[in-house]
Amino acid sequence: MTAGDAGPAAGAASAAAPGQGASGTTGSNVTTAGLLGAAAVTGLILILPTPEGLPPEAHRLAALFAGVLVLWSTEALPIAVTSLLALALQPLFGLTSLVSGRPPTPGAIFGAAAANFMSSVFFFVLVMFAIAYAWVKTGLARRFALWLIARAGTDATRAVYVFMIGTGMISMVVSDVPAAAIFMAIAVGILDKLGLRPGSRFGRAVMIGIPIAALIGGVGTPAGSSINLLGLVMIEQAGGERVPFLHWMAIGIPMVAVLLPVAAWVLVKFFPPEIASIGDLEEIHDERRRSGPVSTAEWKVITIMGAMLTLWIASTWLPVFDTFLVAVVGAVAMFLPGIGLFTWKEVQQVTGWDTLMLIGGVTSLGQASSRTGLATWLAESALGGLADWNAVALIAAISAFTVVIHLMLPIAPVINAVMIPPIMVLGAAAGVNPALYALPVIFTASCAFLLPLDAVPLVTYSRGYYRMFDMLSPGLVISAVWVVLMTALLIVIGPLVGLL
Repeated sequence: MTAGDAGPAAGAASAAAPGQGASGTTGSNVTTAGLLGAAAVTGLILILPTPEGLPPEAHRLAALFAGVLVLWSTEALPIAVTSLLALALQPLFGLTSLVSGRPPTPGAIFGAAAANFMSSVFFFVLVMFAIAYAWVKTGLARRFALWLIARAGTDATRAVYVFMIGTGMISMVVSDVPAAAIFMAIAVGILDKLGLRPGSRFGRAVMIGIPIAALIGGVGTPAGSSINLLGLVMIEQAGGERVPFLHWMAIGIPMVAVLLPVAAWVLVKFFPPEIASIGDLEEIHDERRRSGPVSTAEWKVITIMGAMLTLWIASTWLPVFDTFLVAVVGAVAMFLPGIGLFTWKEVQQVTGWDTLMLIGGVTSLGQASSRTGLATWLAESALGGLADWNAVALIAAISAFTVVIHLMLPIAPVINAVMIPPIMVLGAAAGVNPALYALPVIFTASCAFLLPLDAVPLVTYSRGYYRMFDMLSPGLVISAVWVVLMTALLIVIGPLVGLL
């Protein structure tokens, strides 16, 4: 999971989170600048004449949306507080109510905004925090990591591949941040043992590779990231067709299978390890021996996750096994007597409430942009000229733009909210399945490889083994491969899954 898709072990990123200055003065300056910037942007848009063809309520929403984006991007206010503000300001900005045939009273508008806030994605993310915690608490995720690394041998180059492939595989079923944190902890132990400090090329390759692999692995299945589910819900809300679980995997699994080794190869080329061997792995073997056989608690997690994955795949043909429903039932099962993997108090402590509030705010504003006509106007104004492009060029352009926009909007759910509604309108106008153009946005919202601004890279960036711009050059190469591969898979596999 990306951009605040945090879970257990997410604290490793907190020290380096954007907008959280090391000193009170720095934090105060960021807060003041962010608040003033948000107010200025909002006020400027409001006083500008309403563009031709843009409904007045859509104009007001654009002003609100722009101000909220500034607050989210600068973290001038806590993300959760900004999300609540986005909800509270909708009535004050006089946005049209969802209640047909009634005047847009503030109460009705707030009720509609709140209803959109508490979407199915909100509850999916909530239960996935619990599921990720089960993997971490029982030691299952670390057991898998140790097993994989123990088989890597001592070759340093091969170790980079193993760290990345292992992180990517775990990230397909566990949140990105915990997956990265688990492998980072093992990597730090090896680096300390070898006496490798910040500046080490091997350290850079591993510490940059782990979060990149986590982000890549998260696109393997719809359940691999809350960003995936948020985007799919937005497609359906905007009038698109449901994208079945297996159809997503038909694109996601090849993405992961190709990108993980390619990304590892690129990092090794940019940062060739200065050591030939990582020494003996006796400590890894010792830890595996101390962990003993697979515990009963671990078997419970394996059994529940196996059943969930089976039902998720079955939902391709049996929609009753909805992705959200299966996730909720699976998480509830972990609390049942006889299973009891954790208590609710434990889950409360590892739940990323900022993430949940962000998802709610994004969903509410995204719905408002479709309802007021803002999305349609944006599509016609900014993307109308692209409607005549062929599908290959348009998919590549959308994917490349989504990569670049991470530098301005390093919060993946916000990228979905900004781009998906107008892209859906563009697809409908072009006479194709709108999901064909929206899916590159959803997938590429996880392609945050240029700078360590996303929550996932911040997990390892805080350790100091690489600097801000060390990620840029290899990230550009990996992102370019992502765009090409994304385009090719949608064109080749799209017709097989009903996208073309």
